[in-house]
Amino acid sequence: MAQKKLVVLTGAGISAESGLKTFRDSDGLWEGYNVEEVATPRGWRKDPKLVLDFYNMRRQNVADAHPNAAHYGLAALEKDFDVHIITQNIDDLHERAGSSKVLHLHGEIFKMRSEKNESLVYDIRNDIQIGDRGGDGAQLRPDIVWFEEAVPMIEPAMRLTGSADIFAVIGTSLAAYPAAGLINYTPHQIPKFIDKKIPYTSSLRDIVAIEKPATAGVKELTVLLAKYRED
Repeated sequence: MAQKKLVVLTGAGISAESGLKTFRDSDGLWEGYNVEEVATPRGWRKDPKLVLDFYNMRRQNVADAHPNAAHYGLAALEKDFDVHIITQNIDDLHERAGSSKVLHLHGEIFKMRSEKNESLVYDIRNDIQIGDRGGDGAQLRPDIVWFEEAVPMIEPAMRLTGSADIFAVIGTSLAAYPAAGLINYTPHQIPKFIDKKIPYTSSLRDIVAIEKPATAGVKELTVLLAKYRED
């Protein structure tokens, strides 16, 4: 029989356990930077060098980080399930852990694109500098979805969520939209496993809350999913 489709939405909490610091709404700062200065189109227009320097540092942080037990645990589930990861994270830790189907909602730190043409995308492992240009002659910028920008991958993510047999949420508080709204596209009757710090969700059925950090939570999730494996 075909494997059940397990769709997992992940957020900053899963990468935090690998040492990658996250943006926190509480103070509006990310690594000491004002988010409006480094993660908005306005900030880019005002000071593109500052933005490039910020993401060059993030790129190095990600390169130095390693997947943790949560990343490896989700990758291992591919043995028994058709696993699809929808991640809000810009790092590549899911891929490095072995997950084969990863959809990045907010872009990828190891990619860059033309500031004028978002379809002109290139791989980048080192730094992006002022004066680095794409094939259209425009300045290159991180291929990251900034605040105040549309999220191009949200519609594919909605379709994927709607086709799930099982849905899980790991390392995200379901507070940032449009990603947080994905849970509302899950089929009503399917099991849903949600990690800690979730908002009011009583309108949704078949929810199992896992009150643990990502690494311990994925371990518990793996146990709970055992009964859904195909023989």
